[in-house]
Amino acid sequence: MASQFLLLGVLLTLTCSVALASDPGPLQDFCVADKNSSVLVNGQACKHPLPVNATDFFFSGLHLAGNTSNPVGSRVTPVGVPQIPGLNTLGISIVRIDYAPWGINPPHTHPRATEILTVIEGSLKVGFVTSNPENRFFTKVLQKGDVFVFPIGLVHFQQNVGDYKAIAIAALSSQNPGVITIANAVFGSNPDIDVDVLAKAFQLDKGVAQYLQSKF
Repeated sequence: MASQFLLLGVLLTLTCSVALASDPGPLQDFCVADKNSSVLVNGQACKHPLPVNATDFFFSGLHLAGNTSNPVGSRVTPVGVPQIPGLNTLGISIVRIDYAPWGINPPHTHPRATEILTVIEGSLKVGFVTSNPENRFFTKVLQKGDVFVFPIGLVHFQQNVGDYKAIAIAALSSQNPGVITIANAVFGSNPDIDVDVLAKAFQLDKGVAQYLQSKF
């Protein structure tokens, strides 16, 4: 009997650990975000359901191309709770990504979400790297209509490998997936990471590390 209780306790612990890895589940039909609320919660406070209407669950704009005239040649157009208040507590969001010819969405992570990406137009080379110590690199070239998954928290990227623009739509398993662009975070932190740390971590000359910091 004692061993059965122990096994039950272990299973409950594992179940709780898994549950805490994702957005909390909703406790009602919807919780439309109250943009005027100053209440601090893990997400957004709910506004009263009576004034809620269809507009709270609607966004128009993913048909518009993003401006890719930037150093990396890509633009992410997010659709989350700020754009659709009705997404609050539902644990999902979506983005449109536009790529200039040979543009990239640089290596980055989403600390709170798995991403599933669908190519709408063009050809994309995509890839992700597993965690330490293996750091296995999975990569594939996608064509229109192809779908690829980036597991939660892993470093990943996309690159347009064509001479024409590319477009993708990606869904994420969090209303606020977060994004950490690796180069920006490491070389563009505020305040700067000590150059000695960067030089040793990346096996660089200090001058090179300082130059990289100046670019971000």
